[in-house]
Amino acid sequence: MFRKILIANRGEIALRVICACKDLGIKTVAVYSEADRHSLHVRFADEAICIGPAKSSRSYLDIPSVISAAEITNVDAVHPGYGFLSENADFAEVCDLSGIKFIGPKPEIIRRMGLKQRARSIMEEAGVPVLPGSRGVLSGAEEGLALASKIGYPIMLKAAAGGGGRGMRVVRSDTELAPLLAQAQAEAAAAFSSGDVYMEKLVEAPRHIEFQILGDEHGDMEVLGERECSIQRRHQKLLEESPSPSVSGELRRTISDRLRTAMKTIGYTNAGTVEFLMDENKNLYFIEVNARIQVEHPVTEFVTGVDLVKAQIRIASGEQLRAILPTPLRFCGHAIECRINAENPLTFAPSPGRITGLNIPGGIGVRVDTAAYTDSVIPPYYDSLVAKLITYGSNRDEAIQRMKRALDMFVVEGIQTTIPLHEQILNNEDFVGGRFDTSFLSKLNGDATSNGASSASGG
Repeated sequence: MFRKILIANRGEIALRVICACKDLGIKTVAVYSEADRHSLHVRFADEAICIGPAKSSRSYLDIPSVISAAEITNVDAVHPGYGFLSENADFAEVCDLSGIKFIGPKPEIIRRMGLKQRARSIMEEAGVPVLPGSRGVLSGAEEGLALASKIGYPIMLKAAAGGGGRGMRVVRSDTELAPLLAQAQAEAAAAFSSGDVYMEKLVEAPRHIEFQILGDEHGDMEVLGERECSIQRRHQKLLEESPSPSVSGELRRTISDRLRTAMKTIGYTNAGTVEFLMDENKNLYFIEVNARIQVEHPVTEFVTGVDLVKAQIRIASGEQLRAILPTPLRFCGHAIECRINAENPLTFAPSPGRITGLNIPGGIGVRVDTAAYTDSVIPPYYDSLVAKLITYGSNRDEAIQRMKRALDMFVVEGIQTTIPLHEQILNNEDFVGGRFDTSFLSKLNGDATSNGASSASGG
C-alpha cells in the first residue's frame, strides 16, 4: 500500500480523497492555488503546498508545478480526482516517468478513450451498440453531406477530443451542415487544441445512462451498475440517481456483460464510466468513456456498498478486484444526488461570494460531500459546485422523500444556489413517476438553452 498520496485537485473531491486515504492509513499532500489558501482540503491534508495563482492554468493545470510538489514531498502516488488533469494522458505519463503512481488508467488507455471515434470502434467490435455515424473524423462538408444523406437527419456533430457540450452542433438539413461544421471545428480547436469532428445520428430527447466500471491490473473487470443522468442543462448534469428507473434487470445484465468483454479487451484499469444514450424504445447506444472517477460516484457507493475512491487506491497499489469487492456484488436500494451549485436557480448566472450562514442536513440516509463552511468563499475561478447532497432509501420513493427533507434543511446564506430548482424537480409529477429525458429541464422552466438532444455531458 502507498505511504503518501498527493491530491492534484481541490474542493469536495480533494476532501473525498483525503477521507479515503485516512481510512487506509495513508498520508496526504494537498496542492492549492492562492485563491484556495483557506480551503478545507488544505487544512485536513497532512501537508499542503501552494502551486500558483488563482488561474487554474497556472496552478491546478500546471503539470510542472504539480510534479514538483509531488517530488518535494516524496509521495508514492497522485490521485487526480475529476476535472483538471484527471484525463490528461501527458500528466499520467509524466507521473510514471517520475516514478510516481498515477491513480487512474494507463496513459495509452486515456489517449485511446479520449479519441471518441477510436473508443466507438472498440465498443462496436465488442458488440456494444453504437449510434450510426462516421467511421472516423470528417474530412469536410462534402463527406458530411454524403454521410448525412445515408443515415438521415437530424445528425449531431461532435468534437473528437472533447466533451461537456463544446464542439457540438445539431444539424437538421443539408443547408445547415457546412456552416455548422465550421463552427463545431472552430469551437473544438479552441477548447481542445484539435478541430477534429465526427458525426452521429441524433437521438431526440434521449435519456442519459452511464455504467460504472472498475478494472484491476491483473485483467479482472467488474461493472457496478448504472446511473441515470438525464436531468441536465447545457450538457451539464444537475441530478443523478442509481439505479435508473428506465433500465431493466435484463438490459443491465446484457450491457454489463458486453462492457466487461470490451474493457478487458482494451486493458482498461482503475475506475471509469461508460456513457450511453437511451432512445424512446429503451435501446442503449454507446457515446464515450470517462477515464476517471465521476462527480456522481456517491450514488453507486450507496447502492453497492463499495467505496470507489478506496477501490481506486487499492487497485493502483496492485490489489486484485476479488479482494476489494464483495462477493457476490449486490445492488440494494436507491440513491439520488443533487448538485448544489453557486448559481441563480432561474438564470443559472454564477453566484460566487462568501457564505455567511450554513446548515448542512443530516439524518439517516443523508450524505453531504462539500468543502464549504461558514465564512468560506466560493471563488469565481473554478466550477461553481458548493456541495453534493446524496440521499439513500430502500426504494426510489424513500430516496426522493429524504431528498426533499434534506433540501428543506439545507441552508446556504450569502450566495444564491440551485436548491430551489432541485426542490422544484423533486416535486414534479413526471420526475417522481420516472417520466423524463434530457429535455426535462427545458419543459420544466422553459429554458430554451437546456439540451434535449443526443449529448455527452460533463461528469
